[in-house]
Amino acid sequence: MADTKKDSLGKNLEIVEPIGKRVLIRKDEDKKVTKGGVHLPDKIEIPTLTGRVVTVSAEIARNEDYPIAQYDRVLFNPKHAIPVDFEGDNRLFVVPIEDIVAVFRKA
Repeated sequence: MADTKKDSLGKNLEIVEPIGKRVLIRKDEDKKVTKGGVHLPDKIEIPTLTGRVVTVSAEIARNEDYPIAQYDRVLFNPKHAIPVDFEGDNRLFVVPIEDIVAVFRKA
């Protein structure tokens, strides 16, 4: 049976669930200021390759070889990332687990 969620108005919400060895990542916002404090024009941005894990596929969740969990901040290679046209800002990506190269952890 499908899992249905409702918003505050009682409407069904659409969810994205990755399949196979993939995770759904919300990409961090692109930076508009350099480390030196220089403000960039609106059309120029420093691309980021970091984001937060929104959800992981069932296959990844069951596999202890992948220490990735929801809300982890990760560094990923965007080469094979598939954008999800789900929100207006297009910051959601389905990313193969092989393209996640690091997980940020607090010491």
